[in-house]
Amino acid sequence: MARRILSLWLPALAMDRWRLAHEDEDNTQPRVLIADTAHGPRIEAVNRAGAVAGARRGMMLADARTLCPALLTAPADPAGDLAFLEHLAIWAMHWGPWSAMDPPDGLLVDVTAVPHLFGGEARLIEDVHAAFARRKLALRSAIAPTAGAAWALAHYGRSQAILDPFPAQGDRIPPQLAALPVAALRLDEDVLTVLRRLGIKRLGQLDAIEEDGAGRDAIQRRFRNRKSPAANPLIRLDQLLGRIPEPLLPVVPQQAPLVQRRLMEPIRHRTLLDTVLDDLALDMARELEGKALGARRLELGLWRVDGEVLVRRLEMAAATRDPAHICRLFAARLDDVDAGFGIEMLRLRASWAEPLALAQGDIEAAAEAHGTSLSACIDRLSVRLGAERITRPIPFASHIPERAQRWRPPLDPEPASQGLLAFHNRPMKLLDKAEKIAVLYATPDGYPKRFRWRGAVREVARVEGPERIAPEWWRERGNARLRDYYRIEDGAGCRYWIYRQGLIGDGRGGMPDWYLQGLCG
Repeated sequence: MARRILSLWLPALAMDRWRLAHEDEDNTQPRVLIADTAHGPRIEAVNRAGAVAGARRGMMLADARTLCPALLTAPADPAGDLAFLEHLAIWAMHWGPWSAMDPPDGLLVDVTAVPHLFGGEARLIEDVHAAFARRKLALRSAIAPTAGAAWALAHYGRSQAILDPFPAQGDRIPPQLAALPVAALRLDEDVLTVLRRLGIKRLGQLDAIEEDGAGRDAIQRRFRNRKSPAANPLIRLDQLLGRIPEPLLPVVPQQAPLVQRRLMEPIRHRTLLDTVLDDLALDMARELEGKALGARRLELGLWRVDGEVLVRRLEMAAATRDPAHICRLFAARLDDVDAGFGIEMLRLRASWAEPLALAQGDIEAAAEAHGTSLSACIDRLSVRLGAERITRPIPFASHIPERAQRWRPPLDPEPASQGLLAFHNRPMKLLDKAEKIAVLYATPDGYPKRFRWRGAVREVARVEGPERIAPEWWRERGNARLRDYYRIEDGAGCRYWIYRQGLIGDGRGGMPDWYLQGLCG
């Protein structure tokens, strides 16, 4: 059976989402969404009135205001738009077995063997547009044998276009696609510029050149170093015609673990509430264990008899599925619960879960039982004092020791590991600020023999080093000096981490300065 792909393009996704979020039905006021750049605010999205006034996406806000001084602005939210697109991708599985995101404003749905359920492909597209219209979202769509062809028609062809399957032996571009601009191949802007300079503006022209063996070789030579499909027009053309497959990443909906209790009689007393919560925590632990997950965020919903719903949330510093720990944290959040005429249903949902092996859960539970679990301590402090009053050090990619960490809230996700640097052993204690010391005598090769720190003179018995650390040229000024670090031990057995800033004759200042930055164990 021939494959059929439905491409959905939401040309005003960001503006439609903003309008729905703010319940703004007045499209007569020119409005744009802006993002801050190094050169000032830049326009990311424009409504219809703003476009009529002359504002364009990618234009600097200052230039747009010269055309329309009454232009209204709001901050753009690319992350929120992407999350909204992901929700739409899951919703779009109503029309096919799987769907994929096509950022920043599109979706791809596999509708192979599906149209007959809607009365044909034309009826299917009508159903799609009616559903998006009910959600007040602008839409253009197309159905074609490949994702590339469907994308091209949705963006540059007639809306709701349907392209018949390609002939079994047909390698030429169909007439519906031949008249489209080369931008329909989803190429990078610099590649499109090169093609325009070569006089190739339509897909039909590229197809004619590609049909000629010499012409294809010439294009192949020009773009032979371009490995990305978006930088090679021949790869994109082959994908459009189905000569080579195009990998797509389907969106797989994740169901949040959820457990609930419907009570035969409403409860009003705290002791009964704690008993039901214990049962829910045990159910959640079994649910998480069956999926090899641990909860990082839990939401407890309490349905009262009068219809009001009370919600209590908490976040953990590390993934857990220990029922006792969960109940202990929720205990502080239930003191202000007003049961009214009674609570008739409780629901516990893990809205954020992470993989957690069984062995790791047992180790962490044992550590918490002995009072040695750091994550459990952070959870208790966060519940008691508030997460905004607690910070923890996070590794940061920098060679400079005092810049090698940042302080972040304890419940923030762990940063990605890429870019973090592997250092030599560092002292157990670093001073908040390196303190200047006076080296009273140094050998010709630079090793310190005696130094004064905090009013006391210390004789150096052993030296290890140097470890040279160059300045960060992308953030330091041109006269920044490199550092030579030494691990030294005095006659009393105390160990220090000191460094010399600069070299004699490096042309970046006078004599080098010495500093003490850490104390070794």
